Amino acid sequence: MKFFKPTVVAIALLSVMGCQEPAKQEEKAVALETEIQKQAYGLGASIGLYMERNLEEHDKMGLALDKTLIIRGFTDSMAGKSQIEKEDIQALLMNLDQAMKAKQAEQATASAEASLAEGQKFLDENAKKDGVKVTESGIQYEVLTAAEGDKPAATDTVKVHYHGTFLNGETFDSSYDRGQPAVFPLNRVISGWTEGVQLMSVGSKFKFTIPSDLAYGPNGNPPRIPGNSVLQFEIELLEIQKPATAAKVGDK
Repeated sequence: MKFFKPTVVAIALLSVMGCQEPAKQEEKAVALETEIQKQAYGLGASIGLYMERNLEEHDKMGLALDKTLIIRGFTDSMAGKSQIEKEDIQALLMNLDQAMKAKQAEQATASAEASLAEGQKFLDENAKKDGVKVTESGIQYEVLTAAEGDKPAATDTVKVHYHGTFLNGETFDSSYDRGQPAVFPLNRVISGWTEGVQLMSVGSKFKFTIPSDLAYGPNGNPPRIPGNSVLQFEIELLEIQKPATAAKVGDK
């Protein structure tokens, strides 16, 4: 069974009761003896948690909502005394949603621009380090463990262990952490991987610094990877799986 998605007005009261004066915060605990009582309280608690996050997000975007008015709107509506018509409420909430999305887009654009400048500065400095090589496309790599042998083609499937981090060292993905290597066609991943892993022999381990335009570009990969992110990967090539050869006519 699916519940309705809470809206700002409909769920406000339960979420902001904690903002009332201390005297009301010390009210006697409610009875939670039966299953239906616990279910009712749990529903209210889940609504409150949702609304708390909702209001925090609005505050971050400079769209702070007056909690007193939220409570008043809730209680007036429950009593059938709303000062705003139902149709007008719909329009107001749509306008609020549009304003929120506009603020989020503005923030994302500013963050992406800052990330682009930061990433380019890092790439310029990293390229000067001993042992760092730069491909024609701009991928930077270091050989951590050298190996001799076969190298994959873009059409091959590879088995790898990898560890991906942002420039600040924060991990965003890691097969090592999952305890299981990843297997994928090399031409089905970001272009920085497709090009970079083809430089590797089985058994080798490289560290790649991949410019954003060879990773996830200006849009990023929400919600984990912001736009214009330069990414770093330590990749260990474990195995190359060649594509199956189609049987020739007459073969049994």
